[in-house]
Amino acid sequence: MLPGQTKLYGLVVTEVRNMNKQKDNRLTSSEVTSLWVQYIRETMAICISKYVVKTTNDPDVASLFNYCLDLSTQHLKFTKQILKQEKVPLPTGFTDKDVNSKAQALFTDTFWLHYIHDMTIHGLSGHTLSLSGAGRRDIRNFYVQCINDAMNVYNKSVDALTAKGLYEKDPYFFVSKQSELIDSVEYAMDIIGKTRPLNSMEAGNIYSNLRKSIVAKGLLLGFQQVATDKPVRSFMEKGLKVLNKHIDIFSSILHGENLHTPSLLDKEVTNSKTLPFSNRLLLFHAGFMFNLGMTYYSNAMATSMRIDIIGRCEEAILGDIKVSTIWGNLMIKKGWLEKPPQANDRTEL
Repeated sequence: MLPGQTKLYGLVVTEVRNMNKQKDNRLTSSEVTSLWVQYIRETMAICISKYVVKTTNDPDVASLFNYCLDLSTQHLKFTKQILKQEKVPLPTGFTDKDVNSKAQALFTDTFWLHYIHDMTIHGLSGHTLSLSGAGRRDIRNFYVQCINDAMNVYNKSVDALTAKGLYEKDPYFFVSKQSELIDSVEYAMDIIGKTRPLNSMEAGNIYSNLRKSIVAKGLLLGFQQVATDKPVRSFMEKGLKVLNKHIDIFSSILHGENLHTPSLLDKEVTNSKTLPFSNRLLLFHAGFMFNLGMTYYSNAMATSMRIDIIGRCEEAILGDIKVSTIWGNLMIKKGWLEKPPQANDRTEL
C-alpha cells in the first residue's frame, strides 16, 4: 500500500486528505446516499443476526447467521470510515439497545432460513444499484465485494434449504420445441377478455413476488405479536391485511393455471410474547419490506404482457404506497426517521 492508505475489508482506502487534492474524488450524492443507507441497514442486520445466533437450535442456521454477522460488521466498518473521512455525519442506525438477545425465539429456524434467503436477494439488487451509481474506485470495489458476499450467502441459504427439504422451486414449464413470434395484440388480452396461459416470465415474477410477500407476512405476524407500542402494532395489522390481499390475488392467478404456490410461513411464528427488538426496529424493518415490494411489483408490471396481470401489479403497488405513507407518518411522529444527507440551501448561505 501507498503512504496515507489503510486497508479495510481487504480493500485499499485512500485517506481523504490525499483524495481531496482532486475535487472529483469527493463522494457524489449517489455514493453518499448508498453508503448512508447501507450503514443503517447493516446496523439492523447486525442486531438480527445477533438475536438469531442466540436463539437458534440449528447449528447450520447459527453458522450461516454468524457468517452474516461477520460480513455486516466488516461492511459497517468500511462505510463508517468512508463517511467519517468525508465528514458526513453518521446516522444513528441501530445498536445493542435495539436487540434483546435474551428474548425467547419468536421465529423457528425454518423461518430464519427463508428470511435470510429472501433478504439476500434484496441485498444483491441493492448492491448492484449502488455499484451502478458509484464512480470512485474504492466505492466500486466495495460494492463488488458486497455483491460477492451476497452471492455467497445466497448459495449457502439455498444449499441449507435444499439439504433440509425446504427449498421450493419455481413452477416448471413444458416449452415448445421452436421459437415463436407474437402475431396478435390478443397476446395481451382479446376483445372479450379471454386470457392466454401465463408465459414463463410472468409466472416466474408472480411466484418470486409471492415468496417475498409470504416472508414479509411471517415477519409482520411475529412483530404484531410482540410489539408493545400500540401504534406500531396497529401498523402491523394494516400491513398484514395488504399482504394477505396480495397473496390471495397472485396465488389465485397461479392456481388458475394449475401452477403451485410457495408455502405460507405462518406456522413458523412461535407463541413468544417477549419483545426481541425495539419497537423502532420492528417498524423500520416492516416499512423496509413494503418499500422493496413496490420495486418488485414495478418490475413485474413492466415485464408482463397480460393486461390483467399489469392491473394487479398496479393495484399491489398502490396498496404498498398507502402502507408506506402510513409508515412514514408514524416514523416521523415517533421521532424515529433519520434525515438523509442533503444539499446546502443556497438561499440561506
